[in-house]
Amino acid sequence: MKYLCLIYNDENGFDSFPREAVKAAMDGCEQFSATLRKRGQLLAAARLEPTCTATTIRLEGERVSITDGPFAETKEQLGGFYLIEARDLDEAISVASKLPPAVFGCVELRPVME
Repeated sequence: MKYLCLIYNDENGFDSFPREAVKAAMDGCEQFSATLRKRGQLLAAARLEPTCTATTIRLEGERVSITDGPFAETKEQLGGFYLIEARDLDEAISVASKLPPAVFGCVELRPVME
């Protein structure tokens, strides 16, 4: 099964963490990604640009409405994702719980509809 690991954190909160901790987490992402690739579990992964670069698009009948910024104001923002392959939810939880950026926020784990 495919699972999407959505990584949420307070993108403005990184300034409050020691620089070394942020660097260690980012380096950890590279190592973790390499491990998942070797196991054949990593399908895709990416870090996202800050929410200030987002554009929200809504369709209102035939009219397209475009808004600068994210859909909703929240305490934590979507900062990146991993698309993984796992046997079941338990294995997906095991993988997602080891994602280095989780120490700065949370990981939402969702099965991909087949």
